Amino acid sequence: MPTYRHGRHEHGQNYLTDRQTIRRIIDLVRDTCGPILEIGPGEGALTRPLLSLGRPVHAVEIDPRLARKLNQELGLATITEGDFLKHRIPDYPHVLVGNLPFHQTTAILRHILHAPGWTDAVLLVQWEVARRRAGVGGASMMTAQWSPWFEFTLHGRVPARAFTPAPGVDGGLMAIRRCPDPPIRMRDRRRFQALVHRVYTGPGHGLAQILARNTALGSPKDATSWLLKHRLAGSDVPKSMSTMAWVDLFRTTGTSPPPTRTNRGQRSRRRG
Repeated sequence: MPTYRHGRHEHGQNYLTDRQTIRRIIDLVRDTCGPILEIGPGEGALTRPLLSLGRPVHAVEIDPRLARKLNQELGLATITEGDFLKHRIPDYPHVLVGNLPFHQTTAILRHILHAPGWTDAVLLVQWEVARRRAGVGGASMMTAQWSPWFEFTLHGRVPARAFTPAPGVDGGLMAIRRCPDPPIRMRDRRRFQALVHRVYTGPGHGLAQILARNTALGSPKDATSWLLKHRLAGSDVPKSMSTMAWVDLFRTTGTSPPPTRTNRGQRSRRRG
């Protein structure tokens, strides 16, 4: 039976109503420290047990009716009415928690990842999104682009029946932790992410070809030699690369693409 009655569905809410899943989320949050910022509290299924942790809780709710209701019922929590995508995330250490609207998951994740300050995030998202972000079956481009700064972990599948109304797909519980000592400086983020993008989207079949054509490694032979150091085969694909492989590729090549054939020919003629 649902833990809480559910309201209107006009903002795409699928209210979490499963007590076991709620306990799993609270247990994950309990292992973190600091104030809590909740994304889309809905009717307060998570907000109430979050308050029991004895930490400050601030929730951002887009539905004005629900925001008013929570303000009346939960005097210990700070409830802000508004769109989380437009909310300025604090720059001090805190923990993000939320049952994210499935249709806005990617946009909210991007908003979160670009924000400073927070140390941990415990999020309920669409199952396939959770799997991709946690690198199950290989890292997605987005996960690889952020992997030097964040650790993504998967904490299980949540069946559609755990929500009211039930969505068409299952959910996935995931956690994100900010790395306290990242191997790449944040000021180099754009350059690193450009490199990852070029490798994921560039031409070639297998990493040996892809890296030779799209990075300064220069040739399939050099690319294969570099891959062997990371126990990768030339036929592997970008999602097979570990975080430290990406970091080493960035340190080895920077973001410089390989010289074009025209440029190579011009340099050869100059040397002649």
